[in-house]
Amino acid sequence: MNKVNFKIFSLLVVLGFLTFASKNSSFGQSYEVGGGLGTSVYSGDMIRKIDPGQAGLQGTLFGKRNFDNVWSLRVGVSVAELMAKDTLRPIDPVALNRNWFFDSRVTEFSALMEFNFLDYVNHKSEFKFSPYAFFGLGYILFKGVDDKNKSTLVIPFGGGVKYLLSDQLTLGIELGFRPTTSDELDKLVSTLPTPGTSPAVAKIDGFGNPYTKDWYYSLGLTLSYTLTKARCYTD
Repeated sequence: MNKVNFKIFSLLVVLGFLTFASKNSSFGQSYEVGGGLGTSVYSGDMIRKIDPGQAGLQGTLFGKRNFDNVWSLRVGVSVAELMAKDTLRPIDPVALNRNWFFDSRVTEFSALMEFNFLDYVNHKSEFKFSPYAFFGLGYILFKGVDDKNKSTLVIPFGGGVKYLLSDQLTLGIELGFRPTTSDELDKLVSTLPTPGTSPAVAKIDGFGNPYTKDWYYSLGLTLSYTLTKARCYTD
């Protein structure tokens, strides 16, 4: 994603937050607090596809404002352990020769909009569960090349399923995707080619691809507690 498109998308997300907050301020609302635990996986110069064999732990704490039975705003902080090792599953002979490994911790602050597909909180509803999707903006802190402090924006999105255990407890399972604007999550140095040099040569010389950015993913369970029962039920 280039910088122009990223800025446009970021602006649209922020405007969306403000629109939903103002539009739904007159409806019955509720607040939730909760947390979650799961796994996290990195992809980038060392791993091209999701590799469960190179996953770390991920934990999160969040607060949520339910505007109605469909839309919610979730603000939270999470910590994810990312790791990879070339000798486990080298993606090519260059990676095997590189013999790189890393183990890093990423701290994320995020604001997400959630959309529930079913009205599972309605006391008259036949459903006690609902699939949901989320999207938003995040900001992460991590250690880059030479263990220097780094930060970058991320665009979290994904989905899951929620199940209403009781009027106040909700259990969920969630899969999230995090494209970043950095190429240093794996602490690899990527160099741009000099004029007339092919991208393949630049990749070999710099041990990384300067034309791609790193991603990370999370899969886990969440449990939330509703502080107020003033939900917006629909007859």
